[in-house]
Formats: sequence, C-alpha cells, structure tokens
Amino acid sequence: LSTKAGSRSVLTALASKAKHINGRYERFLEKTFPRFYVLYATFTKGIQALFLEVKEIRKIKSKMSHQRLSVQQLPYREMERLRQVRRGAWDALRQFRRDVIKAIPIGIIAIPPFANFLVIVLMYFFPRQLLIRYFWTPSQKVEFLDAYDAIRRDSYLDVVRSIALAARSLPEPQLQKRLQELCAEVQRGSQPHVAELYAVRSLFSGSPLGLNKLQVSHVKALSQVLFLTPHLPAFFLRHRLRSHVLEIRHLDRAMLRLGLGQLSEEELRAACYLRGLNSTHLSMSECRAWLEQWLGLSCKLQGTETQLLPGGRAHLGTSVKGKFG
Repeated sequence: LSTKAGSRSVLTALASKAKHINGRYERFLEKTFPRFYVLYATFTKGIQALFLEVKEIRKIKSKMSHQRLSVQQLPYREMERLRQVRRGAWDALRQFRRDVIKAIPIGIIAIPPFANFLVIVLMYFFPRQLLIRYFWTPSQKVEFLDAYDAIRRDSYLDVVRSIALAARSLPEPQLQKRLQELCAEVQRGSQPHVAELYAVRSLFSGSPLGLNKLQVSHVKALSQVLFLTPHLPAFFLRHRLRSHVLEIRHLDRAMLRLGLGQLSEEELRAACYLRGLNSTHLSMSECRAWLEQWLGLSCKLQGTETQLLPGGRAHLGTSVKGKFG
C-alpha cells in the first residue's frame, strides 16, 4: 500500500510540475508571439472540446438506451447534439462523424512530443481544408461560415427559379399566379411574409412540387442549400432531403417547447445558420426575430406539407440580407 501511495504522490508531483512548466511556456508564447499563441490556444481548446463532445454523445446515447427514448423525445439541446452524429434517427452519418474522421490524421500527427507545432503550421496555412471546426479561430469561423453561405446563396437562386418554373404546371391558376408572384418578390430582394408562404403550402404536397415529383436539377439545388452532396442518384438525394426535413421539424418543435429566450447567443446563431440564415453579422434580436418567423411556419405544417420547408428556406433566406443587411 505504501508503495502504491508513493507512486501516486510521485505521479501527482510530476503532473503538477508539468502543468507549471506548461503554464510558464504559454505565458511566454502569449507575451512574445501573440499571433502564434492564438493558434496554439485554439488547438489546445479544440482538442478539449472534441473529447468533451465525444463524452457527451456517449452519455446521451446511454440515457436513450436505459430510458428507451427516441430522438424525438429528447430535450432540444440533446437532440441538437445528436444531430452532429447522425441525420436524426432516420439517416446516416453527419458532421460529427465526418469531423472525427477528418481529425484522426491530425491526432496522429500530434502524438509525438512537440509535434503539435506541425498541426499549428497546418492551422495557419490550410485551416478550412485540413482542420475541423474545433481548430478554427473565432475570426476563421466567421470567414469560413461566410464562404459556405455564399455557396448556399447561389443555390437559393437556383431553387427559386426551379419553383417558378414548376409553378407553370400547376392546375390551379390562382395559386399558380400567387406562387409565381412570391418567387418574383424573392428574386427582386423582398422577403415574403410567413402567412403568404403558409397560404401556398398545399402546393408542395403533390405534383409538380412534391419531393418525389421534383426535377433532378431542383433536387440537386435543394441538396446544396442544405449542405448535402448533390453527387448521388436522385433516389438517394430525395431520401436524404426527406430525412433532413423531418430532422429539422423535430428540432423546431423541441426548440419551441424550450423557448427561444432560453437559447444562448451561440445557440441562436447556430440554429439560424442551420435553417438557412447567415447569422454571423446579425444581432441577437435579429436572429431571434428570424427564428420566430421560421418556427411560425415550420410548426404549423402537417404531414407532406413539411416539404415546403426547403423551398421556404430559400424564400426566407435569400432576401434576409435586404431586410437586415
């Protein structure tokens, strides 16, 4: 027992000494090389955040198993966390698994002593291409989210054009005219009211705007809007779109139960970005106002009407810059 106690005390002393040396090293970096220190601190915090997220995901899955809960029965924050692991309970891999796979080479590189300097070099020269979100600096996060949103905005215009083109085949002249007017408003930079979108919801349940009836080009544009790869057969694209819409719908209802007032600034911005709005340059009040509009549409839809959501995302997301920008 005395030998074990002695071993523990030695290990504790070594750990304390290493922590002290590391602290002095970090203070030296911060004072002497402030720009390098930002990358170093980002890398360190990123590693910690990655392992904490792995631990949290395992805890949520254990809870679901023991209490026999489905994803839809989870609170909003836990449901949102699992969204990073899989596309709800209905689809396969999502961002978290892609992040982990992408992080494996970085983890291997960082194993040898002082090899984390090589990772920091990669962070400096190839941050968006080689590193996952945990290792982005705050300024890089804004820059990269803006870059991804620019790609999404181009796809918005394709979606709106596809909806306007499909509207020509609608059998009801009055609704056809109204939908074409809404598309024209968005193309001019205006944002339609939620009530106007809700009034045409029935058009998205059947031909030609139902998900199973859309042209392949339209389905590919919607996939790009949702950050899904468009390079798959149409059947798989439609399946993934349907799964994603169901996932967002359940998240929206869980968020409504929680209340927007309970969300932190980071959660508000992430929720807006996921649903189609680039929130990096908006205030909290603007993010909250937009989410209220989105939930006002999403939580009223029933059954196949939820297929309006991808198109509604394009209508609400394309023109928001004109309102808030």
